[in-house]
Amino acid sequence: MKRGVTLWFTGLSGSGKSTLAQHIAPALQGCGCQVEVLDGDEIRQNLSKGLGFSKEDRDVNIKRIGWVAKLLTRNGVVAIAAAISPYRETRQWCREQIGNFVEIYVNCPLPVCERRDTKGLYARARAGQIKQFTGIDDPYEVPEAPEVVVHTSEETVEQSVQKILDRLRALGYLPLAGDALTEKAAAV
Repeated sequence: MKRGVTLWFTGLSGSGKSTLAQHIAPALQGCGCQVEVLDGDEIRQNLSKGLGFSKEDRDVNIKRIGWVAKLLTRNGVVAIAAAISPYRETRQWCREQIGNFVEIYVNCPLPVCERRDTKGLYARARAGQIKQFTGIDDPYEVPEAPEVVVHTSEETVEQSVQKILDRLRALGYLPLAGDALTEKAAAV
């Protein structure tokens, strides 16, 4: 039986969390893993509809994602959570609840995130049209000891994905390079 794990992507809006999640999912599937992506925007629309952006509402939203990830993880699935999750305390709560938890800090400078913003959210936040926007008038608490740090303004998506896969192998969540499953994934 495969060991489930939650990959928790955290970082500012526009840092590349969803992009990395969508790119790592097929690589993990190629290794024989069952994978489910829990995207922060999709969760807000479906599981957390009606919640605002106060600290309390953000915490409820992240804990809901954590609860779903816990269920998936304990059933052998690789749960990929891609949500800003700005507060250390709430991420730590998820880590403790889930157990098999790999925090991935998607490090990207704020100016780069603002340039990538196709929805215009940062501009609206700077104009005062959106309140409590993470990185502008609400804090983002950088992880203190994530298992993986990717620098999406300096690395290609492929480099970041490879860094994550290498760390998952080192932690024992994926077979080491040269194993039959790894060779099968490389052929996909």
